[in-house]
Amino acid sequence: ITKKNNGSLINVDSVSIMGKAGILEGGKGDLMIPSAHIFEGTADNYPFKNELCAKDFEGYGLKVFEGTMVTVLGTSLQNKDILKFFHKSTWNVIGLEMEGVHYQKAIQSASKIRKSIGENVKVRYAYYASDNPLETGSTLASGGLGTTGVKPTYLITDKILKQIFNS
Repeated sequence: ITKKNNGSLINVDSVSIMGKAGILEGGKGDLMIPSAHIFEGTADNYPFKNELCAKDFEGYGLKVFEGTMVTVLGTSLQNKDILKFFHKSTWNVIGLEMEGVHYQKAIQSASKIRKSIGENVKVRYAYYASDNPLETGSTLASGGLGTTGVKPTYLITDKILKQIFNS
């Protein structure tokens, strides 16, 4: 958006993101609903209001955790002591993934700084656990998800679509 086009907004009401991530409490297939993304190794942190919440996913036989997600540079670089610190500290980190902070940075830049989309854009983030890097034998290297990811993927998709169509 430039001043030449009178600053008209791109019509974006919401951004919904589903992904798989490492969980720090729980196991494969469990759900994580973030309230913030922090970028490992930097002072960058992005709190936001997530339109999804743990209550949306209760009663489906999956554990659900709400809190902060840490965006990491790569899973091979992870250190269990640092992950334990993030999880047990006031950061309340529930999981780690590799792109959330970049998405949220772009959303906040577009809505709050560049003003190319509405300032009140709704965001929805939900992740399902692909592994638990704090548990021996439950890392990404220990094998695939098999069908474990099917139920959380469909559940997250269902909740996102219902919110979009009901708004």
